[in-house]
Amino acid sequence: MTKRPSTLADVARRAGTSTAVVSYVINNGPRPVAAATRERVLAAAAELGYRPNRIARALRSRTTGVVGLVLADASNPYFGALARHVEQALERRDRLTLVGNAGFSAERQRHLVERFLAAQVDGLVIVSADTAGDAAALAEAAGVPAVYVHNGPPHGHAPVVAADNQAAVREAVAHLRRHGHGSIAFLAGPHDEGPVGVRREAWDAAIAGDPGPVLLRCDYSRAAADALTRRLVSEGAMPRALITATDEQAIGILSGAWARGLAVPDRLALISLDGTPESAYTAPALTVTEQPLQAMAEQAVDLLLSPAALAQPPTRTGEAALIRRRSCGCGG
Repeated sequence: MTKRPSTLADVARRAGTSTAVVSYVINNGPRPVAAATRERVLAAAAELGYRPNRIARALRSRTTGVVGLVLADASNPYFGALARHVEQALERRDRLTLVGNAGFSAERQRHLVERFLAAQVDGLVIVSADTAGDAAALAEAAGVPAVYVHNGPPHGHAPVVAADNQAAVREAVAHLRRHGHGSIAFLAGPHDEGPVGVRREAWDAAIAGDPGPVLLRCDYSRAAADALTRRLVSEGAMPRALITATDEQAIGILSGAWARGLAVPDRLALISLDGTPESAYTAPALTVTEQPLQAMAEQAVDLLLSPAALAQPPTRTGEAALIRRRSCGCGG
């Protein structure tokens, strides 16, 4: 026989108090409860295995306590790390996170936003990689708050929380110059969209006047960067200093360099512009401009849950700190 789930009334009887007091404890308000009574209610709830009914709460408050998180690509460690920080920030504010993977598809991103809105989420965090369309406009039309993280459309109304990509590239170029490199190449993606486009433009400006600047391109994958490196080494065309747009590309560069016997950093100095946790455990460890993922997530959630902040949606940026490791020639 299936056991009946415990109710608010069951907890109240076990704790010797009213259902209203139990509700104040479970929901952290709206009225204060004496510490001793609170402990008694929490103990009774634990003994009975009581879990708050989100559906009933939603019907009473007209909110679900659920936020939709749309990820550009769940398999990419950068977006995975960012998603973890967003989820943790929402959990600290007693919000449940629903996660959807857009797989670098603007159409899929829009579809996920529509599905989340149909599920009556209280808000949307959209981690977007390109500028194809304004998915947050759908939320705006439905009266649901939304915020972009990492990237957003140039003419959208929702706030965008991102890192300062221009400053990160300038710092990477300056650091390689301090190592004595006069010509610094850049590995971009297949096209210049979103943050990678910003990073490429910042590189263009930073190396203006340098002799023989080299722009390389490949997909945002380890396999593509590995194959590119093997080919360049075989052709004798591998640059001496290189900045990669993403960590996934940088890890592929290291793999291809090792396969072709190209010493890093002696023959190739390398800096990446993401700074995912994996970058510390490559061989050699990657020098990176570490994106402030936790700060970006916290700021995005604060914006999402603050109607006053959403009323004025300027783009907000955070500093990406240079983390010196072995791949650039530093001793760390």
